[in-house]
This record gives sequence, structure tokens and C-alpha cells, in this order.
Amino acid sequence: MTVIILTACPPGLRGHLTQWLFEISAGVYVGYVSTRVRDRLWARVIDMAGAGRALMVFQVRGEQRLSFLAHDHHWIPVDVDGVTLMRRPADPMVNPAVSGGWSKAAKRRRFGRRGRPA
Repeated sequence: MTVIILTACPPGLRGHLTQWLFEISAGVYVGYVSTRVRDRLWARVIDMAGAGRALMVFQVRGEQRLSFLAHDHHWIPVDVDGVTLMRRPADPMVNPAVSGGWSKAAKRRRFGRRGRPA
């Protein structure tokens, strides 16, 4: 089974994918296609996506039994000891050091009026 998820892609690409896959929700396509067709569909997605983003999940042999491909997406597939995981960007609310610090309003809420721990 192959699943392709599109975000902010042109309608022409969406129409092209409906020739091969079922659109079960806006921008979500599923279906069974051969490896050759899947690779050509992914090449077409990359060519036609423009400023949009795309994710593809498909079945492969192995322990995890699926693999991921991403195009211009914030979440990136990363291999960790033979298992593919999706690395997502750091959330600035969880770790403010990643984004350069807290906003002034967040500092006031967290630490009080003067910006120091209460």
C-alpha cells in the first residue's frame, strides 16, 4: 500500500494522483501500485509540487515493513539503528534555547513582571 500526503500543492498534481490512487481526504491519497509506478509518481510529485510539501509512506520488506520519503517537509525521515523515524523540528515552547529564547510576554507569564524567577 502507498500513501501520499500533499500540503499546499497545485490542483494539477492532485488531479494527476487521482489517476492512480484514491483520494480519501483532501490531499491524502492511498492505493496499491507497483514499485515502478510508485517511483514515477514520486518523481512527478517532486516535479509538480512547486512550493508545496509532500510525504509518502510505502510498504517494503524488513522489520519495520514500511518506509518514508519527504519533499520540502519540516519532518524528516531519519534512520536510527535500522528503524526509520520521523524527526520533527524542535518546539520552541518546550525548549526555548532552540528558538533563541522566550518572548517578552512568555517571560512575564513564566517568571513574573520583572522577567526574573519568582
